[in-house]
Amino acid sequence: MLRPERMSKVSVTGSKRVIDDVIEATYEHHSLHVTDYDERYEGFSPGESLDGAETVNEKLVTVRSLESILDIEGDEVDGARPLGDEELEAELADVRERVNDLNDRRDTLQAEIRDRQEEIDRMEPFADLGIELDLLGGYDSLEVVVGEAKPDAVEATLADADGIETFEVFAGGDVVAIFARPADGAEEGVLQDSLVGVDIALLEVPDADASPGEYVADLEREREVLESDLDEVEAELAAVKEEAAGFLLRAEERLTIEAEKKQAPLSFATTENAFIAEGWVPTETFPELEAAITDAVGEHAEVEELERASFTPDGDHHTEAVADGGAGREAATDGGHAAHGGDDPPVVQNNGSAAGPFELLVQGFGRPKYSEFDPTLLVFLTFPLMFGFMIGDVGYGVLYAAIGAFLYSRYDGTFRELGAVALWAGGFTILFGIYFGIDVFGYHAYQLLPGDIHWPVDGKGLSPADIDWALSFLVASVLFGLVHLNAGHILSFVSNYQQHDLKHALYEGGSWLLILNGAWIWIFSQHLPGPKPDFLFESFSILTFGAVSFAGFPVAVGYAAIAAILLGVVLLAIGEPPELAEVLSPIVNVISYARIMAVLLAKGGMALAVNLLAFGAYIGEGGEGSFHFIFSAEYLEYIRSHPEEYELVFAGITTAFDPASIGLVGIVALVGGIVVAVVGHIVVLALGITSAGIQAVRLEYVEFFGNFYEGGGDAYLPFGYDRQYTADED
Repeated sequence: MLRPERMSKVSVTGSKRVIDDVIEATYEHHSLHVTDYDERYEGFSPGESLDGAETVNEKLVTVRSLESILDIEGDEVDGARPLGDEELEAELADVRERVNDLNDRRDTLQAEIRDRQEEIDRMEPFADLGIELDLLGGYDSLEVVVGEAKPDAVEATLADADGIETFEVFAGGDVVAIFARPADGAEEGVLQDSLVGVDIALLEVPDADASPGEYVADLEREREVLESDLDEVEAELAAVKEEAAGFLLRAEERLTIEAEKKQAPLSFATTENAFIAEGWVPTETFPELEAAITDAVGEHAEVEELERASFTPDGDHHTEAVADGGAGREAATDGGHAAHGGDDPPVVQNNGSAAGPFELLVQGFGRPKYSEFDPTLLVFLTFPLMFGFMIGDVGYGVLYAAIGAFLYSRYDGTFRELGAVALWAGGFTILFGIYFGIDVFGYHAYQLLPGDIHWPVDGKGLSPADIDWALSFLVASVLFGLVHLNAGHILSFVSNYQQHDLKHALYEGGSWLLILNGAWIWIFSQHLPGPKPDFLFESFSILTFGAVSFAGFPVAVGYAAIAAILLGVVLLAIGEPPELAEVLSPIVNVISYARIMAVLLAKGGMALAVNLLAFGAYIGEGGEGSFHFIFSAEYLEYIRSHPEEYELVFAGITTAFDPASIGLVGIVALVGGIVVAVVGHIVVLALGITSAGIQAVRLEYVEFFGNFYEGGGDAYLPFGYDRQYTADED
């Protein structure tokens, strides 16, 4: 699971007479990741599409165009069934004719509706003005201007204009009509020239016989008739969609398969009489592929396993010759049949049903290279743990799990994988919520249990009584970071050792392991105890409820840790001198995991604040105990009457409601408090995803992956198709 599936480079060589049968067999087997021929070999050239490819592509374009017109999304098929050539031809012609005719009618009607609406928009200002159109022009001694402007501004400007003898302004809505007599000797257009300084949008007077109001009414009636016709066309298109959706989806799938088969030779190396196809298959599936092609064409094609890729840490891959016998033949690497195309194997991640959905998080950083360890399993083991610890609330955990169950059961693909991740994250959130005192939406449910039952963890360090827990969670976060980073450096060490030698492993992985562990063992040792805070050692007892006590490693171990640090620095200086500048990163990176404790307290603080506003809270034991929420006006009065025992933090909104004397203020307070509680916890729930989720992903990507992982691998895209709507005619 820490490595992708083993891949083999294979070639299929044969006569062009059997190329169709080879393509068919390879396509149905659906395992060969074809590599493109790049014209590197003399005498070979890229192949050409098979006969009929252009016709198939034209039909496929037609089908997809019809699907777009009908807005077919893919969920309109009851089940898969065969689709023959005659049925495809006949029904496609019929559907195309009907849909194109209806679509043309729809386009025409929509264009006419737009024209009517534009004319209405152009005429409505004149209808608002209330002046007949023939009165707005045709004068010998008057100039007329119509536009959108403020009448006062127009009148003030024209009153001071030199070229205007007299004028009159008529207003209707935002539109003004200006009639003006030019002064003797004034040039034509003096009215418009006089309005240059006015904020006016000029309107062209339409050419129409009817009054503006009647004309607008006629246009609106015409638009309504056109819209009714459009509704009828839309209904006919909907009926065609319901009738033809299944056929079109089957036709698209059938034609897509045919197009891929006919275009397959474009990736082959060919001569006039022969072809060579090469690619990668999972090693364990090679015998099946070989058998499928042999069954299809017999000895007219040769299937050869050229090489098996092994893993290296530097981004390349070594290839191993395949011995005679068994699944393949001797790989020809220096002579004979040379491989074409790119040599990087595609990556097939194989992490099982539980860890598999977490490939989504890994691929968010980058698909692993074939040469790298696949960290999906480790992300599966650590991401939900970090997320659950940072939220640590049974109530929120149940909601996260419910959201995950909804996504997992209702969707496929990415959303289904997100649902699985949410289920795991919600489960760990519930577990840590129990550990934190049966924490339910920020309230400790154990306080509701009968008798003297008390939970070991009383809060998250958010009250005076819990400060030791807050410091202990800081230590727990650091220890988790230490383990997490050790795993990354160990993977780096193992990878270098397997593919190089012990020297490379010590230089590139062992040096950092020595520095990392030496530094933190010294920090947790009794060597120079003065500057080291007591909570570093006391936290072990607190976190384990007294089951484990730890006073620190002996002084001798501290000296050994210093020696390990020095040895690690020496190895680093010999093997990777430029990395000496980052010699303190093992300490800094581990401290970065303190963000886990920070998010834990921040989320807990937000939940506490919501409950504090809604219900109120007090501190018991003379102001030194834990927070306790208040749920009744009667209990609030009791707390206020005993200030020597309790310290009131906030009275709360809902405590204004007294069931004994129900009043308007109390009811409003009760409703308001419930709204604050519900909305507040929804906000905390959402922020939990963004804060805990992002911080956990960041620790995976930056601190953890940075030690051994780059990403950037190629996806495995086997030649073939997973049928969904069609079935073989057999």
